[in-house]
Amino acid sequence: MPYLPDARRYEKISHARSGRSGLLLPRLSLGLWHNFGDENNRNEARELILGAFDRGITHFDLANNYGPPPGSAETNFGKVLQQNLTAYRDELIISTKAGYPMWPGPYGDWGSRKYLLASLDQSLKRMQLDYVDIFYSHRPDPHTPLEETMGALVQAVRSGKALYAGLSNYGPEQTTAAAKILHELGTPCLIHQPRYNMIDRKPEQGLFAVLEKEGIGCITFSPLAQGILSERYLDGMPEGSRATRNIFLKSETVQRHRPMIQRLQATASARGQTLAQMALAWVLRQPAVTSVLPGASSMKQIESNLAALQNTKFSAEELAAIDAAVAGVDAAKAGPPI
Repeated sequence: MPYLPDARRYEKISHARSGRSGLLLPRLSLGLWHNFGDENNRNEARELILGAFDRGITHFDLANNYGPPPGSAETNFGKVLQQNLTAYRDELIISTKAGYPMWPGPYGDWGSRKYLLASLDQSLKRMQLDYVDIFYSHRPDPHTPLEETMGALVQAVRSGKALYAGLSNYGPEQTTAAAKILHELGTPCLIHQPRYNMIDRKPEQGLFAVLEKEGIGCITFSPLAQGILSERYLDGMPEGSRATRNIFLKSETVQRHRPMIQRLQATASARGQTLAQMALAWVLRQPAVTSVLPGASSMKQIESNLAALQNTKFSAEELAAIDAAVAGVDAAKAGPPI
C-alpha cells in the first residue's frame, strides 16, 4: 500500500518562527545523528521518519557525517524520501551540514569553500535531492577566513542548492561576525544550532542574546544530553543503551550523574512529566529557542517527546530545584559537555 500521511498531522504540533525570517519550524524536530545509518534496522528507521511526519514533525536534521558509517544516514533518508515522501517534499524542511572530517586528504574537513560546496553536492546526491532547505557550517574553522566560509554558504543559496544558511557550534563573537558577513552578502543567517541542555548551558553566556539581537532562530541539539536526562539510566545501565557501548557516552559519565538524574526526576514527577519531557520543555522555555532537536530510537520516544510541548512553563521554584539538582554534580569530575 502507498504511504498516506495522517490528514490531521498539523493539528498535533505547534510551530514557531525562526528568528525574524518567514520560516516556521515545528517546536520539536527530528535529528538523524544516530539510529538511521547502515548499522541500524532500515525498516525501523523508515517507520520513525514516517511516524514523525504523521505527527506533524516536518523538519529532519542531518549532516554529511551522520551514520554510522558517515554518509549512510543521508543515503537511507533519501531512500525513504524517494519511496514514500516525494509527493510531500514541499511540506518538509531538510537540513544538512559540513564541517567535520568526511573524506581523506586536506579537502575533507573544516570550512573551506572547496570542502563545503563539494560536501553539499555529495549530500544532495546521497539524498537524491535537487536542494536542501538549510545548509549549515557545522563548526567554525580557525584556519580559514570567515569570509570564505560564509561566502560558500552564500554560494550554496545563490546556486539554488540550499534555501537558507545556518551556523552550528559558533560562539557569540563568531556568530556576530558571521551574521554581519552573511547580511552584507544578501543571505541572512536563518538559524543557529548549538548544544544546550540542563547540564551544558554555555549558550546562556552570550549566544542567546546575540541570536535575539540579530533575529536568528535557534534549534538546540543534545537536549537530553545523549539520554542522561531521561529515565533510561535512573536505576542502572540497560543492555544495549548508548552508555553500554561507550562510544560517545561513557558509562562512568552516567554513573557520576545518576544522583543528579534522580533529583531531577523528583521535580519532573511533581510537574506530571517524565524527566525527558521536562528536559525538553526546559530548553523550549528559552525565548531564543525556535525548536528542539532530540533523536529517537522508537515511536514511543517520539510520542513521549511530543507530549513535552503540552507544558513548557516553569515556576520560579521549579527552576530553582532544577538548578540545585544540576549544581550537585561535581563539575571537575563530570567530564566534557554532553
